[in-house]
Amino acid sequence: MRSHDGNGTDPTSRRALLATAGGLTAGLVGTAGCLGATDEVRVLAAGSLASAFENGVGPTFESDAEFGYAGEYYGTNAVVRLVADGTKYPDVVIGADAALLRDRLYPDHADWDVTFAANEVVIAYAPETALGERLAAGEPWYDVFADADDGEIAISDPDIDPLGYRALLLFELAEREHGLEGFRAAMADRVAHVADEPRLLAGLENGARACVVAYSNMATERDVAVRRLADAYNFGNRADADRYAQASYTTERGHTVMGSPVVYNATVPADADDPDAGRAFVSFLLENEGLLADHGLRVDDAIPRFHGDPPEGIAP
Repeated sequence: MRSHDGNGTDPTSRRALLATAGGLTAGLVGTAGCLGATDEVRVLAAGSLASAFENGVGPTFESDAEFGYAGEYYGTNAVVRLVADGTKYPDVVIGADAALLRDRLYPDHADWDVTFAANEVVIAYAPETALGERLAAGEPWYDVFADADDGEIAISDPDIDPLGYRALLLFELAEREHGLEGFRAAMADRVAHVADEPRLLAGLENGARACVVAYSNMATERDVAVRRLADAYNFGNRADADRYAQASYTTERGHTVMGSPVVYNATVPADADDPDAGRAFVSFLLENEGLLADHGLRVDDAIPRFHGDPPEGIAP
């Protein structure tokens, strides 16, 4: 039986990490004990899905299916790296950048995936702060950001998380859209990086930050004030995919990513410990669009969409 965390130690209980009155507080979530048993599906997913999966999708799956649910959540760069280097052997892998999962896991670890939900980038803010007051008053967000002090605005780590590099690409696309010379570089030097995506909004709530660049579902789940962004740079409109791709980011490991719409895709890895459980969970996602929508994710007519040939039991 493979060790769940790759180092022979028992990971921390996922529910112990999540059990707070206000909801999700931990950015890294695991389950206790060895998780190779066939009565539990092990899901390694993008961090922005942590609250939705722990508080909705996972428990509902457990009540409807013959399997339990055990989830871990990281930035998608970290998710695919953990699978590619053999550190983890989940039954389901879910990323927040479809191209990234395919680039890193095909063909050695997967040959198919399915997109099942979409999202968009927003600005979440604390209305009681000076920056928040200006956003609430309707000032252009890029003018407000240009006046921010170092650390007042936070993004997730762009080297491990698509939300982090999408924040930097947002600054670049806004620079082009509004003629803001040097805006991306200035913001890159000014923003704080938060390593764990699910902890990003905690800084907003505890007064450490005035604004964060987040996904729409994260802000919805935490009920924080939000400034919606134009389709030209919110990564939420598939019709603007070519525009998003004009911006790129190269991670510290030398992997270059292009801007792309925010869509989540899932696969059952070829070396999954329990592929039957993995297929059951992916099928559950495709059959429960309303549950995903209840947690702030978008499911539209373009979803689901398969890439490659899905295994028997997961119908296109």
